[in-house]
Amino acid sequence: MTHDDATLHPQLAQDTTPVLTLPLCAVLLSNDAGYPWLVLVPRVPDARELVDLDEAQQQQLMREIAQASRVLQRVFAPHKINVAALGNMVPQLHVHVIARHTHDAAWPAPVWGRVPARAYAPGAQAERIALLRAAFADA
Repeated sequence: MTHDDATLHPQLAQDTTPVLTLPLCAVLLSNDAGYPWLVLVPRVPDARELVDLDEAQQQQLMREIAQASRVLQRVFAPHKINVAALGNMVPQLHVHVIARHTHDAAWPAPVWGRVPARAYAPGAQAERIALLRAAFADA
């Protein structure tokens, strides 16, 4: 299964941009420039909950969450990494990995619904994706 427009939930497709593919997950960048925010989407058909993954997939997901967290720590030096798998609005299993800083617009609250999403400046999203791809390659 690949994550093209046919298999990625439409809301995820609208709200993110592809970065790269790990063994289990597609790694997407949130289109909100307010936070360094990755979304990991396991390429497992019909997965809605963590328990929909088999044990090996669950372990791989944890490795990939840890890898994404380390990349965000190294690149953005955040105060805290938030990891969440809510799925209340988007049923397709996905995990948010967000680098948080004490000066970000929502700190210390969760990022959802606090401030409107901020669009990337021209070229800034492509630069961030290139930076993230390089950091994942080095991880």
